[in-house]
Order: sequence, then structure tokens, then C-alpha cells
Amino acid sequence: MIARASAITSSVLVLNRSYRPIRVVNVRRAFSLLFRELAEVIHVEAGRYTSYDFSDWCELSLLAAEFEPDAHDWIRTVRFDIAVPRIIRLALYDRLPKQTVKFNRRNIYARDGNHCQYCGKRFPTSELSLDHVVPRSQGGASAWENIVCACLQCNIKKGGRTPTQAGMHLITPPTKPRRNPVLTVKMSEGRYSSWKAFLDNAYWSVELK
Repeated sequence: MIARASAITSSVLVLNRSYRPIRVVNVRRAFSLLFRELAEVIHVEAGRYTSYDFSDWCELSLLAAEFEPDAHDWIRTVRFDIAVPRIIRLALYDRLPKQTVKFNRRNIYARDGNHCQYCGKRFPTSELSLDHVVPRSQGGASAWENIVCACLQCNIKKGGRTPTQAGMHLITPPTKPRRNPVLTVKMSEGRYSSWKAFLDNAYWSVELK
């Protein structure tokens, strides 16, 4: 099985048996679950969803490859191409993940959209730092509500002061995200729009694996 370039970075939303989102996995893991009949594909179209087992999804892929090849990412096998599913549903698993969002750099960058929270400009991750709004030297905690993205120039300008002390304006007060912010970023991509049917009203979090 060979993944085309666009499929290598694809992600697949995993639902439990009750159609609750529990995690996001890579393409290889998704196909492993489908091939072993531990999961089925959930295909969303025009607000309605249909389930397919692995065999039926392969047959549907043959038609999709002919009539709507640009609507999917593709995995190439020896015999034919298989469309990468956006959503799969586990056959036997009913549990829900722990309702928490990991406090780490990746999620902070995603929450702030890689924008410096002082000048508002967007930067690549390599050009951003994490700033304590209330400096640790003044009792500031390392917590969601006190950490923001800052470009190097703004971080140096602020130094070991609060925004008020430095005469700087904080664009968006930092808060703890309700759900995984990396997931929210992915949902903004057109190819993952079908995830919204299961995530828009979700009050649990989904961890990326």
C-alpha cells in the first residue's frame, strides 16, 4: 500500500460505537482497523452519513476515482486506488476519552493560531516564543490562562514585565480551550469539513495520536 503525497499527512476522525468522537489517527492506523473489520467508514454527504465496511468502501472508491477523483486523498495498492476515509466508527468500543486538553506547546500555538498576541502578526513556529503574561518573577503561573504566543521582538520588548507595565496591549486574553485546538485548526481545512457534523456540539476533547 502506497500513500500519495497528499494522503501521507491525512488524518481520520475516529468515533466510538455510539458515534461519539474519541480521537484522530493517521491513515495507516485507520486502514488497519478497517481491514481487520474493527471499524467501518462513515461517509458524510449533504448532511447525511452512510456507513461502509472495508469491502464496500473499496468498491465505492472505484467509482469515486472515475467520477470525483479530486474529492479525496488516495492510497495506491497493487490493484487499484482506495479513497482515504475522513471518519471511521469503531465496532465495539463505547468509552469516551478523558475530558481534558493537554497543556503543551503544540496546543498553545494552535490555540493562538501562531499569532503573536501583542503585535497580532502571524509567524512560523520557529519564530515564536511562549510568554508568561504575568512573569514568573512576579508570581505568574505556567497555565493556560497565563501563557500566550509572542514573537521574539515583542517578547524582548516586554521583558520581565506585565503588558501594562510594558505599555503593551494583549490582543486576546488567554483561556483554556474547550477542545483540542489542533483539531479546531484541522476543521478549518475543507477536506475535514465532514468532521463538523460530529464535533460542533461536542463538549468532550479529542486527543491527536
